[in-house]
Amino acid sequence: MNRVFITGASSGIGEALAREYALQGATLGLLARRGDALRQLAASLPNAGLHKVYAVDVTDRAALAAAAADFIAGGGADIVIANAGVSQGTLTEQAEDLAAFDAIFATNVSATVATFAPFIAAMKTRRGSPTLVGIGSVAGIRGLPGAGAYSASKAAVLAYCESLRLEMKPYGIRVVTIAPGYIDTPMTRHNPYPMPFLMPAARFAEKAAIAIAAGVSYRVIPWQMGVVAKLLRALPNAVYDLAFSRAPRKPRAGAP
Repeated sequence: MNRVFITGASSGIGEALAREYALQGATLGLLARRGDALRQLAASLPNAGLHKVYAVDVTDRAALAAAAADFIAGGGADIVIANAGVSQGTLTEQAEDLAAFDAIFATNVSATVATFAPFIAAMKTRRGSPTLVGIGSVAGIRGLPGAGAYSASKAAVLAYCESLRLEMKPYGIRVVTIAPGYIDTPMTRHNPYPMPFLMPAARFAEKAAIAIAAGVSYRVIPWQMGVVAKLLRALPNAVYDLAFSRAPRKPRAGAP
């Protein structure tokens, strides 16, 4: 029976992953800021009494480390999924958006590192194939206008997980990077533009769990967005700029 620790577990992708792993019989550590939502989720899952709930903000490193230590003490961790993430539109020339840049990087990047760090020592001695999973985004493949903070933060997650994968390889710890495309979650429902290949969160979780079990190094889900991402990466800058400079933008906080 796997023991799986998931951040950002109270809604969206995190909730869907929790439901998928609970159906597989896993014991879960569920962490997010909203304690009430976590407790309702845990109570609705198979083997509800086995799961641990941690009402913690991932940017609180001491509280995050304490939650990790508690879960490890209960039997260790086979899979740790750093899923917590935030997104909003940002513009560099707007001074008030500098705080949004800081907040997005703190949650999407620094908290990913802080999520993995407390588990590594115990994973080095764990049997099987313990796995660290970083949730990136296709938005990290190329920068999108009006989303500088989010695109940059997810690009950082992709590069960080690649570095970590090389560091962990000698210890038998797998590092899997999952890059979602458009997934139907409360976060994406605020996007005021078409979302090609939009995938239900439950279907995404099924696909992600398969990729994680296989120990793949990197997977874009859905696969169609993987093809799109490769094509975008191959475009010359001049062509990309012409195609995307006027692309629809995610709303900024407080903007009309």
